[in-house]
Amino acid sequence: MGVHSLGYLRLNTPDINAWKRFGEDFVGFMSVEGADPDSLYFRMDHYPARLVVSPAEEASCTIGFEVMNRRELAELVREITAEGIEVSSGSEDECAERRVNGFVRFADPGGNQVELFYGPILDHVPVHTPLVSEFVTGNMGLGHVIVTAEDVEKTFDFYSRILGFVERNTSGPVYFMGCNPRHHSFGITPRPGPNGRVVHIMVEAATLDDVGLALDRAYNTDVPMMNTLGKHTNDKMVSFYVYSPDNYAFEFGWDGLQVTEEVPTYEITEGALWGHRFSPPPQR
Repeated sequence: MGVHSLGYLRLNTPDINAWKRFGEDFVGFMSVEGADPDSLYFRMDHYPARLVVSPAEEASCTIGFEVMNRRELAELVREITAEGIEVSSGSEDECAERRVNGFVRFADPGGNQVELFYGPILDHVPVHTPLVSEFVTGNMGLGHVIVTAEDVEKTFDFYSRILGFVERNTSGPVYFMGCNPRHHSFGITPRPGPNGRVVHIMVEAATLDDVGLALDRAYNTDVPMMNTLGKHTNDKMVSFYVYSPDNYAFEFGWDGLQVTEEVPTYEITEGALWGHRFSPPPQR
């Protein structure tokens, strides 16, 4: 029992127009209509929109983790409630907007907003991403997200003991955690995010050419570079990072490590085998 994958992210932003350009013209998501006409709904595979962006005065992020079914959701709710954490159920209208059969919401011990859901409602309309050959999702979900938590140890304990995440590796006080073959779907760091609690988001494409073409699109559309093309030491992913419209990191990668057999946890002392040279944020 536990979280199956990173199912979706729901972002609030003060610059919805920049996110529209970013999601469509740089990342290459498929833009679709949703229940809220003011929000952006981006598809990347056969699931409903995995990224929903809504206008707001301040940037924020809600993390949607998928669980197997109604029974496992109920069991997790009992365990979370026993920790003294308040849990509330999504309304019928909220479920319809997310296109899921059911979900609950709560704040994790680090203060991050979390939703656990089951039963995505599929419309069977083929996804069309002309800028990207294919995104790597399936049973591994959207990709990964790294968030901040003031009490990292307490937050780590909650995700490993209650939500079933596996500690894959550390980097100083940063934990990288998996819940499926993707090396890590979730990470926790004490370092505060530049705009809200999210530190970075990663999506994975199917080919190296997808990464190269995305790199070209970043330059052609003036998306500011954060880290040059490089290869990570932990998940072996070849990727680059840009600054999102809300100034946190957005990673576009390829060929991330898939864990088929658990190995003892380890600590990395360098983030990259090569590349990933950092550039400071632009003045906006």
